[in-house]
Amino acid sequence: MAKNARLPKKVYERELLRLQAELVKVQEWVRVEGQRVVIVFEGRDAAGKGSTIKRVTQYLNPRMARIVALPAPTERERTQWYFQRYVEHLPAAGEIALFDRSWYNRAGVERVMGFCTNQEYARFLHQCPIFERLLIEDGVLLLKYWFSVSDTEQENRFRSRLEDPMRRWKLSPMDLESITRWEEYSRAKDEMFVHTDIPEAPWYVVESEDKRAARINMIAHLLSTIPYHEVQRPPLALPPRPPSGGYERTPREMQTQVPDHASALA
Repeated sequence: MAKNARLPKKVYERELLRLQAELVKVQEWVRVEGQRVVIVFEGRDAAGKGSTIKRVTQYLNPRMARIVALPAPTERERTQWYFQRYVEHLPAAGEIALFDRSWYNRAGVERVMGFCTNQEYARFLHQCPIFERLLIEDGVLLLKYWFSVSDTEQENRFRSRLEDPMRRWKLSPMDLESITRWEEYSRAKDEMFVHTDIPEAPWYVVESEDKRAARINMIAHLLSTIPYHEVQRPPLALPPRPPSGGYERTPREMQTQVPDHASALA
């Protein structure tokens, strides 16, 4: 495939389905083995993090594979230890937590937009590797992905969202501000990598000019990194339906029915 060519849709869909079937196996392995998995998704605005998370979790049990996307901290949370509100969302045994942005907000948007002090920022860079090593030491499987996209492609995606009423909600003033602060975000990301790209929890960069390829590459890498194996499930069979005991359904006219909108479409 040429460097700038998009992954063909049929190829993409076939491989995505295969990888998603493997993710279901990972989920069962995590459940049976009592594993705890944390996957951090970071990167530029409109780099494809959310759409990738959607494909990762599409066939997983939402009780076991939880998406963590926290809003801005409350006044009370601002007075807590910085990592405290993230700790609350870490997985228990048999769970996977997918962070759609994470504690790395402090090294990105908070740093660039001036939402934290220099002292708070320096403390984060010092404490973050310690925090992540503690998680790993306790048995948590931690994976960190950075989605990389060019300034031109980011602007194209922003423009597409602006023109699409179904996706306009994805854009905020903060997102648009990132266009004028491209180099500042780049410097912040580089400094973040210097301090937090550690052997125990390295950053994995996902090139996401082509969203289809980015999703495939990220999921394939995730599967290659987790030491899972297929767990044999006990066979299931539908039990025979017992004979009727004389139950009669309540007449429909006694209940409030949803109007049959679908029939008007024929």
